Amino acid sequence: MHAPVGTTGKRRLRFPHPLTLLTGFILFAAALSYVIPAGRYERRDDPVTGRSVVVPGTYAEVDASPVGLFDAVVAIPRGMLDAGDVVFLVFLIGGAFAVFDATGALRRGIGWLIRRLDGRESLTIPIVALAFATGGVLENMQEEIIALIPPLILLTRRLGYTPLTAVSISAGAAFVGSAFSPINPFQVQIAQKVSEVPLTSGSLFRVVWLALALTLWIWWTMRYAKRTRTVPAADGDERLAEEPTRRDAVIFGIVGLTFAVLVFGLLRLDWDFDQMSALFFIMGVAIGLVGLLGVTGTAEAYADGFRSMAYAALLIGFARAIYVVMLDGGIVDTIVRAMFIPLEGLPVALSAIGMSVAQAIIHVPVPSVSGQAVLTLPVLVPLSDLLGLARQVTILAYQYGAGLCDLITPTNGALMAILAASGVRFEEWIAFAAPRYLALMAMGAASIMIAIAIGLT
Repeated sequence: MHAPVGTTGKRRLRFPHPLTLLTGFILFAAALSYVIPAGRYERRDDPVTGRSVVVPGTYAEVDASPVGLFDAVVAIPRGMLDAGDVVFLVFLIGGAFAVFDATGALRRGIGWLIRRLDGRESLTIPIVALAFATGGVLENMQEEIIALIPPLILLTRRLGYTPLTAVSISAGAAFVGSAFSPINPFQVQIAQKVSEVPLTSGSLFRVVWLALALTLWIWWTMRYAKRTRTVPAADGDERLAEEPTRRDAVIFGIVGLTFAVLVFGLLRLDWDFDQMSALFFIMGVAIGLVGLLGVTGTAEAYADGFRSMAYAALLIGFARAIYVVMLDGGIVDTIVRAMFIPLEGLPVALSAIGMSVAQAIIHVPVPSVSGQAVLTLPVLVPLSDLLGLARQVTILAYQYGAGLCDLITPTNGALMAILAASGVRFEEWIAFAAPRYLALMAMGAASIMIAIAIGLT
């Protein structure tokens, strides 16, 4: 099948199917294991972060262990297993929100919101974007978005907006919020722990740049939404015309309480994906019982949710397999070392900006922000001390480089699953997000320069 032809007669860039694209990355990672020398840093268990972190200055070449074709394919189920905690979180969140939808409360709530916004539909964009951005700021919201895409698509379609607008106000806003967050436990807090700087230090500085970044992202999205808006579509769902009931209010209260407990658990109790999964399972059961679905109806709704999340879970597992292949080939540490060694000879400001660019490149094969923190910062902190660069600035470079890369990298399984759930092709999203990503990276570079100038610590 030929790629579609635009009005200018030129063929539009068309990326392969997401599974094809990720499989290609897996095979490419295996090929790199034959070219890049294998090497490894020693690691130690860090009681502060509870994770295994690299020991700086211990890199040494090891025997090559190239990954063959069959082993690269075997890495796919291993990637599913390695990402098991995330995969099960996706399934249980999807099931919980399927129960939420089965009660009818979600669609009645959407209908109520649409009626209240009559004539003020453009307010939907900043309201929803700020809600998802808050999720990014507080808990690095990514996989949780997948289950929210169907009702969000319903909302935006009824307002005449495109599915890409739905992705931008959800995933886009959340990823920007995560990257500039002053308290994100999976990003800035773990980076501060690894770097041995006080938690929440530099928060005021980060809040200023967070506000600026979100303002820009929402403005860009509103401009796109206005330009692409069409006549609102009706889907004949009678529940949209119904008024919410008191029972619906209780159900929405359960959802709100769930997210409040989630934030508390992440910030105060050091929760991880397993605890998050359990919490959402409890939420789904409670909603099903309050919504009069009964035990059997709740179980059936959960099963429907599991089926709808299967493809998203596959994408996350395939994306993780890329890292598994590179780890098997022993080339992850080599790539990290190669990216940072050239920075030693640069002036301080250029070195800091170079760290941000290097972190963005590393984030492609290492799509976990927390994993990237414990991999790269133990190497960068001694380097920044040697250069006279404040550790807080090194953390900023990590945040912007790794966090913003989530907007565009196809190895981010959550992004690929969100795009698949919304029906937005990867190349459509890249055409929208890439220029804005570059602008935000430039803004991040300006933030780093100012942090150096004011002596941020």
